[in-house]
Amino acid sequence: MLQDRIEFYKEIEKQRNSKLLVYITGDRAGLETQIYPEVLDYFIDHLDGIGKSAKISLLLYTRGGHTLSAWSLVNLIQQFCDNFEVVIPSKCHSAGTLMCLGANTIVMTKQATLGPIDPSINGPLNPQNPQFPNNPGVKVPVSVESIKGYFEFAKKDLKIQNESALKDIYINISNQVHPLVLGDIYRSRAQIQMLAKKLLSRQLKNKSKIENIISFLCSDSGSHDYTIYRNEAQNELGLNIEKPDEDLYKIIKNTFDDIKKELDLNTAFDPNVIIREHNIINYTCRRALIESVNTGTHVYLSEGSLIKHVQNIPQMPPLPPIERTVVDDQRKFEGWRFEKTK
Repeated sequence: MLQDRIEFYKEIEKQRNSKLLVYITGDRAGLETQIYPEVLDYFIDHLDGIGKSAKISLLLYTRGGHTLSAWSLVNLIQQFCDNFEVVIPSKCHSAGTLMCLGANTIVMTKQATLGPIDPSINGPLNPQNPQFPNNPGVKVPVSVESIKGYFEFAKKDLKIQNESALKDIYINISNQVHPLVLGDIYRSRAQIQMLAKKLLSRQLKNKSKIENIISFLCSDSGSHDYTIYRNEAQNELGLNIEKPDEDLYKIIKNTFDDIKKELDLNTAFDPNVIIREHNIINYTCRRALIESVNTGTHVYLSEGSLIKHVQNIPQMPPLPPIERTVVDDQRKFEGWRFEKTK
């Protein structure tokens, strides 16, 4: 909880000569969260509590999320400060990396990682996930770079140049992926390159350097799972990276260890394991945090009950039904709540 780490926060503020804002989108398996537009209003509450400052440090942990929300958050924070830095205790990927491109300084621990910013499209028109054929709501995310790689493979490796053959390739993929999704992919790719260029232009003036960074983060890294540690971020990409000294590193690590424990990030949310010998268990899971010293905590919660029951699966007569134990997850609440600093 905030009261357990508020002294850590104050020490970070002291060492960085800044005001600290904390944003954690948890990646606990089964309860993953992302950067999303709804957090903007909560950020305003915290920024109003901080007020106009010379410098704001954002402690950020995320696997990514909504691209335009990341862009909006950076621009919002910069309205409240002259100097904006991001402190990365561990993972800061995808849309999180995009946010870092707008920072004057990026403070990275030894284990901190950035990642490519090539977006994935995930909407109702996406292909059905074959692992869940009976659940139409489970779709397959479509990676921008995967589609681009498909066409480059056809043209460069297979050396297909004939217009008729290329047309057939386009028709084939449009039969697998809805044409409107393909249109969104093209638009998203152009959009994220534009946003990255705008953010980087605020701290870098070398246009060639900016283009190289964007090219690497959008496609040249080869995979969305590629991880970028601080030496590569500083020496090869040329980002403004700062290494914390040992005292600051210990404070950042202790802070994040406490957050990991609170959000239970290292333990998958598996209803079958959680309920075990019980027939019903009520649960509350904390999934994401927005915190600051003076304002308090906005926490994203899931609350519900796990209920175990026996399901009879009919068979062809004269075989008796098969009994199977299943666990229902009945959510009673899912959303943000505010907790004032005690």
